[in-house]
Amino acid sequence: MSILGFLRRRLLVRRVLVLAAHLALYAAAFLLAFLVRFDFSLPEAYTRQIVVGLVLAVFFRTVAGFVFRLYGGVLKYAGIGDLVNILKAMSLASVALVVAVVILGVRDFPRSIFVLDWAASIALVGGLRFGLRVAREALTAPAAEELEGRRRVAIVGAGDAGEALARDLLRSYRDRYELVGFFDDNPKKQGLTIHGVPVLAPIIYLGDMAPRRRIQEVIIAIPTASGETMRGIVSACQIAGVKFRTLPGVDQILDGAISVNLIREVAIEDLLGREPVHLEEDVLQRFLRGKRVMVTGAGGSIGAELCRQILRFSPEALLLVEQSEPNLFFIHREMAKRRRELPVVPLIADVVDRPRMERIFTEHRPQVIFHAAAHKHVPMMEWNPGEAVKNNVLGTKTVAELAHAHGAEAFVFVSTDKAVNPTSVMGATKRVAEMFVQALAQESRTVFAAVRFGNVLGSVGSVVPIFKEQIAAGGPVTVTHPDMKRYFMTIPEATQLVMQAAAMGRGGEIFVLDMGQPVRIVDLARDLIRLSGFTPERDVRIEFTGLRPGEKLFEEIGFDAEKMDKTRHPKIYTGRLQPAPRQVVEENIRRLLEAAASGEPERVRAELKRAVPEYQPSEVARPAPEAPPPSGEARVIAQAGRRQTPEAVPVSPAASTPPAGP
Repeated sequence: MSILGFLRRRLLVRRVLVLAAHLALYAAAFLLAFLVRFDFSLPEAYTRQIVVGLVLAVFFRTVAGFVFRLYGGVLKYAGIGDLVNILKAMSLASVALVVAVVILGVRDFPRSIFVLDWAASIALVGGLRFGLRVAREALTAPAAEELEGRRRVAIVGAGDAGEALARDLLRSYRDRYELVGFFDDNPKKQGLTIHGVPVLAPIIYLGDMAPRRRIQEVIIAIPTASGETMRGIVSACQIAGVKFRTLPGVDQILDGAISVNLIREVAIEDLLGREPVHLEEDVLQRFLRGKRVMVTGAGGSIGAELCRQILRFSPEALLLVEQSEPNLFFIHREMAKRRRELPVVPLIADVVDRPRMERIFTEHRPQVIFHAAAHKHVPMMEWNPGEAVKNNVLGTKTVAELAHAHGAEAFVFVSTDKAVNPTSVMGATKRVAEMFVQALAQESRTVFAAVRFGNVLGSVGSVVPIFKEQIAAGGPVTVTHPDMKRYFMTIPEATQLVMQAAAMGRGGEIFVLDMGQPVRIVDLARDLIRLSGFTPERDVRIEFTGLRPGEKLFEEIGFDAEKMDKTRHPKIYTGRLQPAPRQVVEENIRRLLEAAASGEPERVRAELKRAVPEYQPSEVARPAPEAPPPSGEARVIAQAGRRQTPEAVPVSPAASTPPAGP
């Protein structure tokens, strides 16, 4: 006999045994109902009623069990879902039993039997499942010697997320964690227990009670916690000297399931406390469901998160356009794993390569395009302005024109707050791209829109990863100016609002996202240092390096000439600048491309100033020269295998980490 045949036979035997056990329980429940009704005796006068009723009850309950799949589950893993199905099945069978008794004319059938039989069948069938579960958990409980080394844990938050987390800890991780209690500010929960674990006190007492209760780790289970709340909890944990971790925010828990596997370190995004985004799910369903959706720059931070969010709305196909082969490999692998039944097409392409993009549009016929491909690093584009023009202006023009020519339904341009009164090449090129998208919208059936927002926390090349790298190296953390402020969003929040704005577009809008309050970069640096377990200035020094080329102290969101109107979504605003004629914009772009081809940076800036009158270019600093060769002493130390440079050996300033900025 083959292994497959053996397994099939074993499964069949198991299902037969499960069915037989349920048949016995149905019969026992019916007989128990008569015993209870007649003081635990079966009167001979009711023999006919008992026999007929027993056959009918067992038959109907067996059929109902098949309807609600009571015989296919693993009994020892029973949960609330199983109990609900048992209630439905037994209720349906009882109704059928009443109808059958009436139709068959079974006389003198005690009416109380229907209720007693219904209750007994639920108790016995449910008892079998939950009894097996209790027995399994008792038999698999860790031995006393295994419990001694467990980590003592407290959960902050006794709501639904905290309860689900506690249930998972108690069921699957008892050998590793000892759940001491909950902390919650709800006065109605004080003194109560959840799964036998007490709610100890309000959160404010966490720092005092942690040492007394010998708490070693705190898990924050408040997915909707504000930044102020998170800061308070983190501060209390740091004072008490206990480790702290958290569950993700609600915008990151895509399927809503809570488990120990979701626990992660507290991130800077948690301390900023951005409110969860509420999407118009029905509008996005109509916008994306069953559509062929293209994302350019799919391997970047914004593009990749757009792909993750788009998958939720079941498009017909997802087209990943990306120039970087490694980035495309990773996002394609992730997307294919998440939705195996959905066609996810990886397309290596440069958005400025018109013949290649033309072939992609002809072959795949995208209906909705999210254009996120761009050069975004401000100082890098100051040093390479021609490349910024090619990618940000020509790339956008190419993809937008193809969307128009091939009759796409919608084109969404991902823009930036740096396009407002720009002082950088990057911001000015994004503004030119906005102008072209607006101009094309005036004569196209494709709905064109741009969405403008600020800095995104944790994106590649942004301030947070650079700060983390500097902290890991022992500092200093470099900040350009003590008064530097920036608007920040989390990556999921930004992409969700981009999708929401896109679904609301009618053509020609520049949507502006509510970025909340600006954050001082130096405060961000201090928070990251504390989250890393260090004290600012004592353990890790902060160093101010001066503004970099193209930077402002404070970013703007809208133009003075632009009337910012509210939309139906509280976090999205819109303003309609008077679009320039397409011929004028195209002439400006032609001159820009000629300047870019000339290789003369000043000519590029002059043409940007001509195209965007509000552009105020800053003085350009050249990149720092390479570090000089190490001294002989330093080479000897390196050859000796030393991993850290001793204090006696100076490090060249040019070799230090470049200053971070948003």
